[in-house]
Amino acid sequence: MRFTDLLENYIILKDNDKELYYDIKDNINDYMNMIKEYLSYKLIIKDNFIKLEKVPANPQGFMGIKEFDSIKEYVFFMILLIFLEDKNNEEQFILSNLTEYIKQNYSEEKIDWTKQKNRRCLINVIKFAIDIGIIKRNDGDEELYSKDETRDVLYESTGISRYILRSFDNELDNANSYKDLLNEENTKYNVYRNLLLNPVVYNKIGVEHEYDYIVRNKNEIKDVFEENLEWDIHLYKNAIIPIITNNEVKDVFPNKKGESSVVLLLSKIIRENISNLNLKEDDIIYFEKEEFNKLLLDLRKENGHGFTKTLREYSDELYIHTIKEYMKSFSMLDIKDNLVLILPLMGKIIGDYPKDYKEKINEYRYYDRGNGSASCRILRAF
Repeated sequence: MRFTDLLENYIILKDNDKELYYDIKDNINDYMNMIKEYLSYKLIIKDNFIKLEKVPANPQGFMGIKEFDSIKEYVFFMILLIFLEDKNNEEQFILSNLTEYIKQNYSEEKIDWTKQKNRRCLINVIKFAIDIGIIKRNDGDEELYSKDETRDVLYESTGISRYILRSFDNELDNANSYKDLLNEENTKYNVYRNLLLNPVVYNKIGVEHEYDYIVRNKNEIKDVFEENLEWDIHLYKNAIIPIITNNEVKDVFPNKKGESSVVLLLSKIIRENISNLNLKEDDIIYFEKEEFNKLLLDLRKENGHGFTKTLREYSDELYIHTIKEYMKSFSMLDIKDNLVLILPLMGKIIGDYPKDYKEKINEYRYYDRGNGSASCRILRAF
C-alpha cells in the first residue's frame, strides 16, 4: 500500500476494491507511526471498509465535499445521516420516506419538492451517499425523480453511516467555533496536519509558534514526509511548501485544467511587473478588486487564443470568478473587503506558451514552473 491510498480516498470499501482493502489492512503497520505519533488521527478498520479520519488543523473551503455546491446539500446530507441512524444493515427504505423526513426536519425553510432545484440538491446528496457506501440503490433511478417528484426509488442502508460523523470530547452546545470542538492545541499535530492537507503553509500572525516549530524541526519533518509519502518540504521566509515528487496525488498544480494555464500565465505577468506592484514585507501583493479583475480580462484578451474553449466563451464575470476560486483552492489568492491578495505561492510558479506555439493548436502547452518549483496539491479533508 501507499499512504496516499488513505489520503486520496474518503473511505475504502471492500466491495469496491478488495485488492486495495486487503493491501491496506495487511500493511497498515508501516504507517501507524505517522498516523498516531505525528498526526494523532483515528483509523477505522472494519470487515467491509477502512477509513482514515483526516481532521484538519485549520479547515479550508477547498476541503469540503466537491460534489456539493450549496449549504442546503450539506444540511440534506446531515439529515440523511440522522435518518439512517435507526436503520440496520440491509434495511430498505424508499425515497419518499427520506423526502418526508427531510421536509419535517429542515428548519431553515419549508422544503417544496415540486421545485426541481431542491430535488437536484437531494439527488447530488444521494449520489454522494451511494459513492461513499452508506446506502445502496436496489431499484429505480433518482435521475427520474429530478424530472418527476412522484417517482420513487428503493434503497438500503449499509450500516456504514454511523461511522461518517466524528465524535468530539466537547459538547456541541458549549462550542463557540469548530476549534472548541477539535480541542487540539498540540503544536506538533497541527503542523503535520497542515503540511499534509494544505498546498502551502504560511507564516501568519497568531500561528508563528507553528512556523517556529517547523523551522526548529525541519530535518525531522522532511524525513517523516520523505519516508511515508516521498514528498519534499521546501522552507522559505514566509511559507513552507510540501512538494509532490511522484504521481500518486490526483489534484495537483500545475495540471491539465484550463485554469492552471491561466494562473501560470498570470504569474508570468505579475513577475514581469513586480517592481510596479504593491509588494509587502510578507511577500503578499495587494490589488484593488477592479484592478485585478482588469488584469484577468486583459490576460484573456491577449492570450485567450490558447485558453480552453470553455474559458474563452465564459462571460467576464464567470471567467473572473472561476479563476479566483481556483487560485483560492491552492492558497494562491485571498480576498479581504475590496482587496485581492496574491499570496507567496504565486512567486514559485511561472508558465508561458512555447516559442513555436501556433494559435490554432489550442491544446499545445508548455509549463515552466520556475526555479526549484514542483507540484503542490489539494487533499480533501471531509
